[in-house]
Amino acid sequence: MPVILYVLLTLALLPFLLTWLGAFLRIRQFGHLDNNTPRLQQAALTGVGARVQGAQANAWEALLIFTVVTFTAFVAGVPLASLSSVALLFLALRLLHAVLYIANFAWSRSWVFVAGILCCLYIVYLAVQVSG
Repeated sequence: MPVILYVLLTLALLPFLLTWLGAFLRIRQFGHLDNNTPRLQQAALTGVGARVQGAQANAWEALLIFTVVTFTAFVAGVPLASLSSVALLFLALRLLHAVLYIANFAWSRSWVFVAGILCCLYIVYLAVQVSG
């Protein structure tokens, strides 16, 4: 199986890992996990809990973008094996993005986000080149 598909699977798991971390932080901040109205409780988070919530939302968004880009490359006929390096770079950037988000390094996080988008644009560029 091409590396890019393993990357896609890992990216699909990242939001869930951040959700579990967010649940732990909700319990720590509020003393309980409100599963009846979780979004209200999440919206009330402050500090690191709020940043984990933001990182989780951004991870879902990045997963959507990367999924579409991967599908576009596949449909265009780009050999998926040729995308291993850029896929692994994107994965590393997404993991770093979550860490920087949680650690409250906003500008660094933004630059890492831009680098990840450039990876996606590169894959789309390759798809355009192949499909001619």
